[in-house]
Amino acid sequence: MELLYEVKSSLLTILPPSFFDILDIGVLAYLIYKILKFMSQNRAGGLFKGIVVIVAAYLAAKLFHMKALAFILEKAFNIGLIALVILFQPELRRSLENMGQSKLMGFTKGSKGSSQNIWEAPIDEICKACQYFAANSVGALMVIERNEKLGDQIGTGTAFKAEINSMLLKNLFFINSPLHDGAVIIQNGEIVAAGCTLPLTSRPELVDKALGSRHKAALGMSENSDALIIVVSEETGVISIAENRSLTRGLSVDALKTMPVS
Repeated sequence: MELLYEVKSSLLTILPPSFFDILDIGVLAYLIYKILKFMSQNRAGGLFKGIVVIVAAYLAAKLFHMKALAFILEKAFNIGLIALVILFQPELRRSLENMGQSKLMGFTKGSKGSSQNIWEAPIDEICKACQYFAANSVGALMVIERNEKLGDQIGTGTAFKAEINSMLLKNLFFINSPLHDGAVIIQNGEIVAAGCTLPLTSRPELVDKALGSRHKAALGMSENSDALIIVVSEETGVISIAENRSLTRGLSVDALKTMPVS
Protein backbone atom coordinates (compact mmCIF):
# COMPACT_ATOMS: atom_id res chain seq x y z
CA MET A 1 0.00 0.00 0.00
CA GLU A 2 2.81 2.31 0.87
CA LEU A 3 4.48 1.47 -2.45
CA LEU A 4 1.32 2.45 -4.35
CA TYR A 5 1.20 5.75 -2.49
CA GLU A 6 4.82 6.49 -3.45
CA VAL A 7 4.10 5.63 -7.11
CA LYS A 8 1.06 7.92 -7.07
CA SER A 9 3.12 10.76 -5.58
CA SER A 10 5.81 10.28 -8.23
CA LEU A 11 3.26 10.37 -11.03
CA LEU A 12 1.75 13.57 -9.69
CA THR A 13 5.15 15.23 -9.78
CA ILE A 14 5.66 14.47 -13.49
CA LEU A 15 2.15 15.31 -14.71
CA PRO A 16 1.96 18.23 -17.16
CA PRO A 17 1.62 21.55 -15.32
CA SER A 18 -1.77 23.22 -15.34
CA PHE A 19 -2.49 26.68 -16.73
CA PHE A 20 -2.36 28.18 -13.24
CA ASP A 21 1.02 26.55 -12.57
CA ILE A 22 2.41 28.19 -15.70
CA LEU A 23 0.78 31.50 -14.72
CA ASP A 24 2.24 31.22 -11.24
CA ILE A 25 5.75 30.63 -12.60
CA GLY A 26 5.38 33.44 -15.15
CA VAL A 27 4.27 36.00 -12.55
CA LEU A 28 7.07 34.95 -10.18
CA ALA A 29 9.67 35.22 -12.97
CA TYR A 30 8.37 38.69 -13.91
CA LEU A 31 8.55 39.88 -10.28
CA ILE A 32 12.10 38.57 -9.92
CA TYR A 33 13.04 40.34 -13.17
CA LYS A 34 11.54 43.66 -11.98
CA ILE A 35 13.31 43.37 -8.61
CA LEU A 36 16.66 42.68 -10.27
CA LYS A 37 16.11 45.56 -12.71
CA PHE A 38 15.18 47.88 -9.83
CA MET A 39 18.35 46.91 -7.98
CA SER A 40 20.56 47.39 -11.04
CA GLN A 41 19.20 50.91 -11.62
CA ASN A 42 19.27 52.08 -8.01
CA ARG A 43 21.48 52.09 -4.95
CA ALA A 44 20.03 48.68 -4.05
CA GLY A 45 22.66 46.87 -6.11
CA GLY A 46 25.40 47.27 -3.51
CA LEU A 47 22.96 46.71 -0.68
CA PHE A 48 21.80 43.43 -2.23
CA LYS A 49 25.37 42.12 -2.10
CA GLY A 50 25.49 43.05 1.57
CA ILE A 51 22.24 41.18 2.20
CA VAL A 52 23.66 38.08 0.49
CA VAL A 53 26.69 38.23 2.81
CA ILE A 54 24.45 38.57 5.88
CA VAL A 55 22.25 35.66 4.79
CA ALA A 56 25.36 33.52 4.21
CA ALA A 57 26.63 34.47 7.67
CA TYR A 58 23.26 33.53 9.18
CA LEU A 59 23.25 30.11 7.48
CA ALA A 60 26.83 29.50 8.61
CA ALA A 61 25.90 30.48 12.17
CA LYS A 62 23.00 28.01 12.07
CA LEU A 63 25.17 25.28 10.61
CA PHE A 64 27.90 25.64 13.23
CA HIS A 65 25.42 26.23 16.11
CA MET A 66 26.64 29.77 16.81
CA LYS A 67 23.55 30.67 18.79
CA ALA A 68 24.43 34.26 19.75
CA LEU A 69 25.28 35.32 16.17
CA ALA A 70 22.28 33.49 14.72
CA PHE A 71 19.97 35.18 17.26
CA ILE A 72 21.29 38.66 16.41
CA LEU A 73 21.01 38.10 12.66
CA GLU A 74 17.51 36.66 13.01
CA LYS A 75 16.37 39.77 14.89
CA ALA A 76 18.01 41.94 12.24
CA PHE A 77 15.97 40.18 9.54
CA ASN A 78 12.76 40.93 11.45
CA ILE A 79 13.28 44.69 11.12
CA GLY A 80 15.14 44.55 7.82
CA LEU A 81 12.05 44.95 5.64
CA ILE A 82 10.97 48.12 7.44
CA ALA A 83 14.51 49.50 7.21
CA LEU A 84 14.61 48.83 3.46
CA VAL A 85 11.29 50.59 2.91
CA ILE A 86 12.56 53.65 4.79
CA LEU A 87 15.95 53.62 3.07
CA PHE A 88 14.55 53.31 -0.45
CA GLN A 89 11.38 55.35 0.01
CA PRO A 90 12.07 57.70 -2.97
CA GLU A 91 12.85 54.84 -5.35
CA LEU A 92 9.89 52.75 -4.19
CA ARG A 93 7.56 55.73 -4.50
CA ARG A 94 8.71 56.40 -8.04
CA SER A 95 8.34 52.72 -9.01
CA LEU A 96 4.79 52.61 -7.64
CA GLU A 97 3.94 55.87 -9.41
CA ASN A 98 5.23 54.44 -12.68
CA MET A 99 3.04 51.35 -12.17
CA GLY A 100 0.05 53.62 -11.71
CA GLN A 101 0.65 55.74 -14.77
CA SER A 102 -2.48 55.92 -16.89
CA LYS A 103 -0.53 55.80 -20.13
CA LEU A 104 -0.96 52.04 -20.41
CA MET A 105 -4.66 52.35 -19.78
CA GLY A 106 -5.27 54.75 -22.64
CA PHE A 107 -6.27 57.71 -20.52
CA THR A 108 -3.55 60.11 -21.67
CA LYS A 109 -4.59 63.56 -22.75
CA GLY A 110 -4.62 64.05 -26.47
CA SER A 111 -2.74 62.22 -29.15
CA LYS A 112 0.97 62.21 -29.86
CA GLY A 113 0.45 64.66 -32.69
CA SER A 114 -1.49 67.16 -30.59
CA SER A 115 1.12 66.90 -27.82
CA GLN A 116 3.84 67.68 -30.33
CA ASN A 117 1.91 70.72 -31.56
CA ILE A 118 1.61 72.00 -27.99
CA TRP A 119 5.38 71.81 -27.51
CA GLU A 120 6.58 73.01 -30.91
CA ALA A 121 6.72 76.73 -30.10
CA PRO A 122 7.84 76.32 -26.44
CA ILE A 123 10.77 74.11 -27.47
CA ASP A 124 11.87 76.72 -29.99
CA GLU A 125 11.76 79.45 -27.31
CA ILE A 126 13.61 77.27 -24.80
CA CYS A 127 16.34 76.58 -27.37
CA LYS A 128 16.68 80.30 -28.15
CA ALA A 129 17.09 81.04 -24.45
CA CYS A 130 19.62 78.21 -23.98
CA GLN A 131 21.64 79.48 -26.93
CA TYR A 132 21.85 82.88 -25.22
CA PHE A 133 22.68 81.32 -21.83
CA ALA A 134 25.46 79.19 -23.36
CA ALA A 135 26.97 82.10 -25.28
CA ASN A 136 26.95 84.41 -22.26
CA SER A 137 27.66 81.82 -19.51
CA VAL A 138 24.37 82.44 -17.73
CA GLY A 139 23.35 79.65 -15.37
CA ALA A 140 19.90 78.18 -15.93
CA LEU A 141 17.85 75.26 -14.63
CA MET A 142 14.55 74.26 -16.27
CA VAL A 143 12.35 71.29 -15.39
CA ILE A 144 9.86 69.97 -17.94
CA GLU A 145 7.05 67.99 -16.34
CA ARG A 146 6.01 64.75 -18.03
CA ASN A 147 3.65 62.19 -16.50
CA GLU A 148 4.56 62.59 -12.83
CA LYS A 149 3.18 65.77 -11.28
CA LEU A 150 5.65 68.20 -9.73
CA GLY A 151 3.39 69.92 -7.22
CA ASP A 152 5.91 69.53 -4.40
CA GLN A 153 8.60 71.38 -6.36
CA ILE A 154 6.18 74.05 -7.60
CA GLY A 155 5.29 74.77 -3.97
CA THR A 156 8.89 75.66 -3.14
CA GLY A 157 9.01 78.58 -5.58
CA THR A 158 6.89 81.41 -6.94
CA ALA A 159 3.89 80.00 -8.77
CA PHE A 160 2.49 81.79 -11.83
CA LYS A 161 1.40 80.94 -15.35
CA ALA A 162 2.98 82.36 -18.47
CA GLU A 163 3.64 81.36 -22.03
CA ILE A 164 7.21 80.29 -22.64
CA ASN A 165 9.16 83.12 -24.17
CA SER A 166 12.92 83.34 -24.56
CA MET A 167 12.93 86.94 -23.29
CA LEU A 168 11.01 85.91 -20.16
CA LEU A 169 13.45 83.06 -19.50
CA LYS A 170 16.38 85.45 -19.93
CA ASN A 171 14.86 87.77 -17.33
CA LEU A 172 14.14 84.95 -14.89
CA PHE A 173 17.74 83.72 -15.02
CA PHE A 174 19.34 87.15 -15.27
CA ILE A 175 22.36 87.24 -12.96
CA ASN A 176 21.49 88.43 -9.43
CA SER A 177 17.76 88.51 -10.16
CA PRO A 178 15.55 87.23 -7.28
CA LEU A 179 14.71 83.96 -9.08
CA HIS A 180 18.11 83.40 -10.69
CA ASP A 181 19.30 80.56 -8.45
CA GLY A 182 16.12 78.50 -8.52
CA ALA A 183 14.57 76.25 -11.14
CA VAL A 184 11.79 77.06 -13.59
CA ILE A 185 9.03 74.44 -13.77
CA ILE A 186 7.39 73.96 -17.18
CA GLN A 187 4.06 72.18 -17.48
CA ASN A 188 2.03 71.52 -20.63
CA GLY A 189 4.08 74.04 -22.61
CA GLU A 190 3.76 76.81 -20.00
CA ILE A 191 5.87 78.18 -17.18
CA VAL A 192 4.05 77.46 -13.90
CA ALA A 193 6.70 78.42 -11.32
CA ALA A 194 10.17 79.90 -10.92
CA GLY A 195 12.76 80.04 -8.16
CA CYS A 196 11.96 76.45 -7.19
CA THR A 197 14.15 74.22 -5.03
CA LEU A 198 14.99 70.75 -6.33
CA PRO A 199 16.25 67.71 -4.39
CA LEU A 200 19.97 67.11 -4.69
CA THR A 201 21.24 63.83 -6.04
CA SER A 202 21.68 60.90 -3.68
CA ARG A 203 24.70 59.89 -5.81
CA PRO A 204 27.00 62.93 -5.73
CA GLU A 205 29.93 60.72 -6.72
CA LEU A 206 28.47 60.56 -10.24
CA VAL A 207 28.69 64.32 -10.68
CA ASP A 208 31.99 65.83 -11.80
CA LYS A 209 33.56 67.74 -8.91
CA ALA A 210 33.91 70.74 -11.19
CA LEU A 211 30.12 70.97 -11.50
CA GLY A 212 27.99 72.93 -9.07
CA SER A 213 24.69 72.61 -7.26
CA ARG A 214 22.60 73.11 -10.42
CA HIS A 215 23.86 69.87 -11.93
CA LYS A 216 23.44 68.01 -8.63
CA ALA A 217 19.87 69.31 -8.41
CA ALA A 218 19.17 68.35 -12.02
CA LEU A 219 20.40 64.79 -11.45
CA GLY A 220 18.52 64.63 -8.14
CA MET A 221 15.29 65.68 -9.85
CA SER A 222 15.78 62.97 -12.48
CA GLU A 223 16.10 60.43 -9.65
CA ASN A 224 12.82 61.49 -8.06
CA SER A 225 10.63 61.97 -11.15
CA ASP A 226 10.34 61.24 -14.86
CA ALA A 227 10.87 64.93 -15.68
CA LEU A 228 13.31 66.23 -18.28
CA ILE A 229 15.73 68.73 -16.76
CA ILE A 230 17.79 71.23 -18.75
CA VAL A 231 20.78 72.83 -17.06
CA VAL A 232 23.23 75.41 -18.41
CA SER A 233 26.51 75.86 -16.60
CA GLU A 234 27.25 79.38 -15.36
CA GLU A 235 31.00 78.69 -15.46
CA THR A 236 31.37 77.05 -18.89
CA GLY A 237 28.08 77.66 -20.71
CA VAL A 238 27.78 73.92 -21.40
CA ILE A 239 24.21 72.66 -21.94
CA SER A 240 23.24 69.42 -20.22
CA ILE A 241 20.13 67.29 -19.83
CA ALA A 242 19.22 65.12 -16.84
CA GLU A 243 16.79 62.28 -17.48
CA ASN A 244 16.14 58.82 -16.03
CA ARG A 245 18.80 59.15 -13.33
CA SER A 246 21.55 60.15 -15.78
CA LEU A 247 23.20 63.41 -16.84
CA THR A 248 24.20 64.06 -20.46
CA ARG A 249 26.56 66.99 -21.01
CA GLY A 250 27.82 68.97 -23.98
CA LEU A 251 24.58 69.17 -25.97
CA SER A 252 24.20 71.52 -28.91
CA VAL A 253 21.13 73.66 -29.46
CA ASP A 254 20.21 71.50 -32.46
CA ALA A 255 20.33 68.39 -30.26
CA LEU A 256 18.23 70.20 -27.69
CA LYS A 257 15.47 70.73 -30.26
CA THR A 258 14.95 66.97 -30.49
CA MET A 259 14.56 66.46 -26.73
CA PRO A 260 11.68 64.10 -25.81
CA VAL A 261 9.40 66.32 -23.74
CA SER A 262 6.52 63.82 -23.54
